[in-house]
Amino acid sequence: MLALVVGVVGGVVGAAGFRLVDETATDRPGTVRDGLFGVDTATEAPLAPEDGTIANVAAELLPSTVQIIAAYGGDDRGATGSGFVLDRQGHVVTNNHVVAEAAQDDGRIQVVDQEGNRYDASVVGRSAVYDLAVLVAEEMAGEFEPTALGASSRLRVGETVVAIGSPLGLSSTVTAGIVSALQRPVTTGDPDSDTSYINAVQTDAAINPGNSGGPLVNLLGEVVGVNSAIATTGGGFGAEAGNIGVGFAIPVEQVRITADQILRTGEAQYPIIGAEVRTGNADGDGAEIQKVNPGSAAEEGGLEEGDVITAVDGERVTDGIALIVSIRTHQPGETVEFTVRRGAEERQVSVELRGQVG
Repeated sequence: MLALVVGVVGGVVGAAGFRLVDETATDRPGTVRDGLFGVDTATEAPLAPEDGTIANVAAELLPSTVQIIAAYGGDDRGATGSGFVLDRQGHVVTNNHVVAEAAQDDGRIQVVDQEGNRYDASVVGRSAVYDLAVLVAEEMAGEFEPTALGASSRLRVGETVVAIGSPLGLSSTVTAGIVSALQRPVTTGDPDSDTSYINAVQTDAAINPGNSGGPLVNLLGEVVGVNSAIATTGGGFGAEAGNIGVGFAIPVEQVRITADQILRTGEAQYPIIGAEVRTGNADGDGAEIQKVNPGSAAEEGGLEEGDVITAVDGERVTDGIALIVSIRTHQPGETVEFTVRRGAEERQVSVELRGQVG
């Protein structure tokens, strides 16, 4: 039998003038009071539809795609991944799991451009929940054209996409494929530490360890996702394995939200309801609430232990992971409507989401 295990792709190989930022929101380097609105980003797609070839996409995006080298296991070069230039102020987006250990241990992080030039970088902020991080390399400010952020919501299954990054340490690598599926709930990371739940874009573009944090791009040259995970044919959760045509990218809409939060405060928030849910349900008939925390949003909304949530805002929920992913596509402060089966009855329950840093 073919057992698919979703694992992080990149973090560890071998273990796997422009205006500068001067309006800091906190004492953390690289923060900006107005978030994404306070930095110089690209606002238009670099390619017209008639120019949308893989070769043209590669020519436009390769100069703005970088390799990330981060300390891991006591080695300054122990982890490698990918990233892309967010703005003209020297900010770079990558995956949290690429730089997590370096950030925790104050280890060295370097950004390497297409020409092989290296720039020391620091972490502005990161989110383990969404597996995203924003770095800043001051020497890069004004030297690179930022990538244009598109919209994964406009993707269609079957359309061509391009993955760019540094698989297996091979910098400036371009692969192409199609969008295999949209809104695919997947779980990545180490279940004993940081776990991310992603409402992913699935692609068969070749993605391998080292691609993590690199852009998934449409034929207009717009970033539509951040390559983050691959499925493997066994070998354990998160095992190092080659591409088998099943890769996953974080939708760019989440990248916008999380990057904006990090730029403003150095932290990112995610929504919670304050309830525990069974994640191992294989029946596909909903997510069962196992515990409702006292004083939580779930309790205030009227959810009870034993309730089975079958839909969120009218969209079907098949199991606990699908519920978590669905909730995390919203933002703290939003109100969502759950379709709940309680015994033989079905009812609607509205819950205002609360926020938690992570």
